[in-house]
Amino acid sequence: MKLPRRRFLHVAAGAAALPAVSRIAQAEVYPTRPVHILVGFPPGQAADISARLLGQWLSERLGQSFVIDNRPGAASTIVTEQVVHAPPDGYTLLYIVASNYINATLKANLPYNFIRDIEPVASTTRSSIVVEVNPSVPVKTIPELIAYAKAYPGKLNMASGGIGNSTHLAGELFKMMTGIDMFHVPYRGSAPALTDLVSGQVQVMFDLMASSIAYIRAGQLRPLAVTTAQPSEALPELPTITLRRIGKHAIPELTGGVWQAYRRGNREVGRGDCVRWHQTGVKTRSPGPQFLGARGMSAVVRLLPNLGNAVKRR
Repeated sequence: MKLPRRRFLHVAAGAAALPAVSRIAQAEVYPTRPVHILVGFPPGQAADISARLLGQWLSERLGQSFVIDNRPGAASTIVTEQVVHAPPDGYTLLYIVASNYINATLKANLPYNFIRDIEPVASTTRSSIVVEVNPSVPVKTIPELIAYAKAYPGKLNMASGGIGNSTHLAGELFKMMTGIDMFHVPYRGSAPALTDLVSGQVQVMFDLMASSIAYIRAGQLRPLAVTTAQPSEALPELPTITLRRIGKHAIPELTGGVWQAYRRGNREVGRGDCVRWHQTGVKTRSPGPQFLGARGMSAVVRLLPNLGNAVKRR
């Protein structure tokens, strides 16, 4: 059968356009398979808790599984490198916490460039740090902790979730501000640190509220204060270090979020595949605000258009 010239050109043009239409259709239905959110800390830590809540929320709205993949070690440096080298297709996401900013600032020989190699998608939660002690320590307030540490220099062991992460630097900042001496004991994440804090192997810890709240409510740990400017919704009776005005500084609030990795030159892939997040309400709706508030976190879901500026502000 012979086709008229005009009809033939229409068919040929339509066939040529099929690959482009197919690619567009794929982008519109993202995700078409499970998405992995990599977390550089063990289960039970604040990053893990908020990532799992976010994953469940996204799964319900996008109709695909969001799998939380815990790969602890080196304050999230190892898992960040793994995400940097993953295909930039929107199916391998990295849950970013303050440690990633700290690593980018303090470590000169990282195997990646954090600002260049990581594409931001959204900021999701904000969590306060709680200052807590084992109940055997005879202090109930921040001034009492300072007085006790000065009376017995070096006696208190201060746990952290790892060298250079937010819980470690918060404690070091507190020591510097107050002039006290506490011996730092780093762990591979907050979960094992909390186990030893509850058993009395260490006595003091600065930890994200979400990790510690269950132990505090069970009476296994004694909270002294939170580091935010406003009282915590989870423990409103606790004073804030800001209100105590220790020194001239306050330990800042910390923000975590899910950001998408991309390879340089493929920036449009990492961003384009996540557009549907925002079409389904990610920009304006908060995942589980009551769940978050009860654990000392708040939802701050918003698009992060420029990672470089986000890091420099910190």
